[in-house]
Amino acid sequence: MDRHTGFRPFEVSGNLVDVVSGRIMPATIHVQAGRIARVVPESGRYERYLTPGLVDAHVHVESSMLSPAEFARIALTHGTVAAVCDPHEIANVLGMTGVRYMVDSARTTPFRFSFGAPSCVPATPYETSGAAIDAPEIGTLLESREISHLGEVMNYPGVIARDPAVMAKIEAAKRAGKPVDGHAPGLKGDALVSYVAAGITTDHETISLAEAIEKLSLGMKILIREGSAARDFSVLHDLLDYRSDMCMFCSDDKHPDDLLRGHMDALVREALRKGHDPVKVLRCASLNPVRHYGLGVGLLQEGDPADFLVVDDLEEFTVRETYAHGRLVARGGSTLLGHVRPEAVNVFHAGTMQAPDFFLRAQGGAVNVMEAEDGSLLTGWNAVTPLTREGYAVSDPDRDILKIAVVNRYSRNPPALAFVRGFGLRRGAIASSVAHDSHNIIAVGVDEADLCRAVNTVIENRGGLAVAAGALCESLLLPIAGLMSDADGWQVAERYGQLQRLAGELGSSMASPFITLSFMSLLVIPRLKLSDRGLFDAARFAFTPLWAQETQD
Repeated sequence: MDRHTGFRPFEVSGNLVDVVSGRIMPATIHVQAGRIARVVPESGRYERYLTPGLVDAHVHVESSMLSPAEFARIALTHGTVAAVCDPHEIANVLGMTGVRYMVDSARTTPFRFSFGAPSCVPATPYETSGAAIDAPEIGTLLESREISHLGEVMNYPGVIARDPAVMAKIEAAKRAGKPVDGHAPGLKGDALVSYVAAGITTDHETISLAEAIEKLSLGMKILIREGSAARDFSVLHDLLDYRSDMCMFCSDDKHPDDLLRGHMDALVREALRKGHDPVKVLRCASLNPVRHYGLGVGLLQEGDPADFLVVDDLEEFTVRETYAHGRLVARGGSTLLGHVRPEAVNVFHAGTMQAPDFFLRAQGGAVNVMEAEDGSLLTGWNAVTPLTREGYAVSDPDRDILKIAVVNRYSRNPPALAFVRGFGLRRGAIASSVAHDSHNIIAVGVDEADLCRAVNTVIENRGGLAVAAGALCESLLLPIAGLMSDADGWQVAERYGQLQRLAGELGSSMASPFITLSFMSLLVIPRLKLSDRGLFDAARFAFTPLWAQETQD
């Protein structure tokens, strides 16, 4: 062991995938002081391959419900050694304190976290968040070496209109020489041209090849997303043959049970099974994000940090060993890093609710109903005559029209109420303090008593998930900003799975009801959403009445 660095020199042999030169060759790499000291080419062929470690080019760690260090423990078992993170979830709750919390937590792990300065805190002016981050604070964050970019600019109407406050943040990134991430679902034509011309360099919300090709033609890089809520790989993977140099892989949001099953390795594996060139695939998973964001992640070149994988082959891509900065951190799908319980930071001022708070007096005629779809961030919109009882509009499980509520977590206010179709609950309610992007409490349920019980459970726990049905009331605690657990990641995934199954037993046919619920308040994704201030039309970027004029059911 080197007494100056604490690293033990070692060497590893295999078929080395050189994503820089584009070659695959047998070689032995010599590691000293955590770096690649030498790469020695050899003759013959090995049974295994050496590849660069994988990079998630865009993820909100908070959506895993794990602290950064705990997210890293699991991601490393899948060969992910780095992630480009936008901490706007915790920033919308705690502001600059939340960003600093994520950076400090990231320092406790050999995993490479590179954070963005969150550009949308709050995400919109049409909801209540816990904090705001202005342009001067963005400038301060961008001075830090841990901050690699300006986080996704979701306020695309503001960019197109050249809103001074939005543009000041983009200009701060330009002065710092750091890229600006985009968020432009469905944007095209002159509006897209204007958005890109402002300095936006990437997009992870692309859902069609035609949309991707238009964005590529304007110089945007496309992040092919495969997460828990949105899955675009099957539609976009042909880009790997068309312009792999302009593509990266990302998850965006990855819930704990899905993270256990796979991360960037699953995307690489699927791309290889589709017959795409292994070097192009691995460039999208390593070289491209490393260069775009200026990450300090090794690419198996001499002098690089020793961040690399040992895999069985380039077909199944089973990760046998993961090395991060010269340290073996995972082997055979198991972590070699111990769990350290992190400090919890939080803010939660919502008061206890009563069942009548969720009563909605009928006004006659139809209500505008959100149409949710499992696995999609998008919602439809329909006008339906609601079921009424004793002068109140109530849930109608026979037509799958359920009451949905958003409760302000930052002050004591009445809930915003609406109706949603798609969750399929026959009884009970589910609630969560993970509600993009301001993370108020969101709940859907069949009756007001269970809605109230689920919401109050989240309030009493100061954050988390809850399932309530009569005497049944189960929860997952998320004491870190109401978004993340301080527990072991495998235990969190198991508990999360239990709540998912309970929701299924209550009638929901959704594979991921909590994920879908969390996006019902995301006002920047079309079309009909609910904030703590009321029903919102994301296409017009304006509030819309709950009560409609015509029935469309």
